[in-house]
Amino acid sequence: MIRSDIISILKNKIQKITLNDNSANILVGPINLPVNLEGETVNFKWYSWLHVTDQELLQDGTGELTSALVSRLSSLNLADGQQSSALVYGDFEGSEEALIRMHSICHTGDIFGSKRCDCGFQLHQSMKMIVENGSGALFYLANHEGRGIGLFSKAMAYILQEEGYDTVEANLELGFSDDVRSYSDAISVLQHLRRKPVTLITNNPKKLEALKAAGMNAVKRTPLWGDVSVFNEKYLRTKVARSGHLEAMMDTDFFEGRLAK
Repeated sequence: MIRSDIISILKNKIQKITLNDNSANILVGPINLPVNLEGETVNFKWYSWLHVTDQELLQDGTGELTSALVSRLSSLNLADGQQSSALVYGDFEGSEEALIRMHSICHTGDIFGSKRCDCGFQLHQSMKMIVENGSGALFYLANHEGRGIGLFSKAMAYILQEEGYDTVEANLELGFSDDVRSYSDAISVLQHLRRKPVTLITNNPKKLEALKAAGMNAVKRTPLWGDVSVFNEKYLRTKVARSGHLEAMMDTDFFEGRLAK
């Protein structure tokens, strides 16, 4: 039996975002999260969400939902799966100008600082841009590893890349599409947290198209290129040539200038 005081503490931090396919996202937060950003402590608000299809949970009110969720929590084996989250800064709901980043998890780049990609740089740079802007949110999408193929499959794709295949070719040879990511869950949470226009930090037009298709007022985009090295030059060029990423500064002079450093 779950204690009533535990339910009382949690229920005000749990919200249900009902979707149109008989499922929902259970949103937990906000949670205060002080972050070390280049030596300075910056206070963010952290959310996480869980996609559920259990009809009993979907029909429950907030109090009943919280009780049912907590009672099942230890048996859901959530550590075996992946849950996404959002890092929110400033008055995200009410500010006139807000930056957002839909960031796909990259275990090797975000955690280990791998130079084979630019993901770790993009993660930390987008957080800095959001803070400098005064408001915004970073959506950390946990099921997007390797453009949606998962960490184990990404490891095999890396082996193929070491034999000369580019990122797109490696995914295709393993039986995947070039990009199997979906942004629908993240967009539902975004719409719950903010209705005003947003500016998307991205080089990928597919992300902007996904926001617009969902009815979000996302008419602005700001690019995020950088951290170019001999280790990721082919990867970055492939993004432009094969995956449709917008070039921005990705021209010959940019590459040569960065690689000369």
